[in-house]
Amino acid sequence: MKRGVAAALAGAAALVAGFLALPEPGDEHEPAAAPGFVVRDVRVFDGERVVEQATVVVRDGRVAELGPGLAPPPGLEVVDGRGRTLLPGLIDAHVHPWGDALAETLNFGVTTVLSMFSDPAAARELARTRDSLAPRAHADLFSAGWLATAPAGHGTQFGLPVPPLGTPAEAPAWVDARLAEGSDYIKIVYEPRDANGLGPPFPSLDRATLAALVAAAHQRRRLAVVHVSRLEPAREALQAGADGLVHVHADRVADEALVRLARERGAFVTPTLAVIAGNDSAAAGRPGPPRETERFAADPAVQPFLTPEQRRGLEAGRGARLSIFRLELALASVRALHEGGVEILAGSDAPNPGTAHGASLHHELELLVRAGLTPVQALRAATAAPAARFALGDRGRIAPGRRADLLLVDGDPTADIRATRAIVRIWKNGAPVPRRRYPEAT
Repeated sequence: MKRGVAAALAGAAALVAGFLALPEPGDEHEPAAAPGFVVRDVRVFDGERVVEQATVVVRDGRVAELGPGLAPPPGLEVVDGRGRTLLPGLIDAHVHPWGDALAETLNFGVTTVLSMFSDPAAARELARTRDSLAPRAHADLFSAGWLATAPAGHGTQFGLPVPPLGTPAEAPAWVDARLAEGSDYIKIVYEPRDANGLGPPFPSLDRATLAALVAAAHQRRRLAVVHVSRLEPAREALQAGADGLVHVHADRVADEALVRLARERGAFVTPTLAVIAGNDSAAAGRPGPPRETERFAADPAVQPFLTPEQRRGLEAGRGARLSIFRLELALASVRALHEGGVEILAGSDAPNPGTAHGASLHHELELLVRAGLTPVQALRAATAAPAARFALGDRGRIAPGRRADLLLVDGDPTADIRATRAIVRIWKNGAPVPRRRYPEAT
């Protein structure tokens, strides 16, 4: 595997400075608090099921009532839901946020993100405010903090002070240190070379250290998720007890034994198809971005809302096509896993080349449907499923008492998943979020 493969999976080198530059709470223009509102006569996907017509009442940052035929309480704004669908705020289960990423993310109706590698100091302040219902202009962040990797291993190439480990005996103290820093879960990089010496150019944790890290996380009641890019390491990670794999392996289609193992262990897979599409080697002979990402970025429901930096990120796939990334192979693996009963979560791996924060989760949803999930299953993969797996509390569902992170779209994404991009309104903690447009560069 070429060096670029590992780099693309963890993030571009440009992330280094940005890891240290997430917004501080209150350092941006926050939306004004609102007493509440009503969405009347709207189709609702509540995170698990579809209600064809309902009225939803929101007060004080939470869903107060939901049901057919409710009369709007006096004094509240009434939003017409006819011909529209109300969704829970979306959850991106694999990102690497930096700079303005959390605001860019919210601009696409993604209200919560799960970071799979970021500076814990930058995330700590945001973690202190995420349980609040105060209005805010950025998505909420849950984070693994530093990833677990070998000395000079994958993740250390960016010059960040990643604390490595090399033996099973170090695992308990390593996990304790991450939890003391505020990590919400533990992410492990497992990329060993095969018997022929083939694999990433970086050193990897060995199998015993992988197992020790998983055990230490579980003893402390934390999830342990694993970065893999090939089938055999994926199998070994599941055998070690990993709760989830945060990429679909990219060397061959998932076999029946792997699918059965993942299902029996109750593990989930976050395929990150968007980053694979953005670097699909099948498009390597054609100038410009890969056709798949080029088409997505040009969507009139997407393009006007991309910052110049997001546009550059989507175009960056043109210089980062990697021989291991084959979109059709990855789609086939996701199909096999899904049909075999393995739970799939939606994650974009933004801002790696060929992706953009917020926007690429909508691309991921389309790709999951192409891989065999129904639109409703894909929507669940970006709402209730990650909320349940990562214990995100009152997120990912629309129900009385739940946080009012909401996304209103034109059309019916439960029939056509691309309708998630037709955004009408976004609410974070019950407060409306003005959507930003950006002029196209000339």
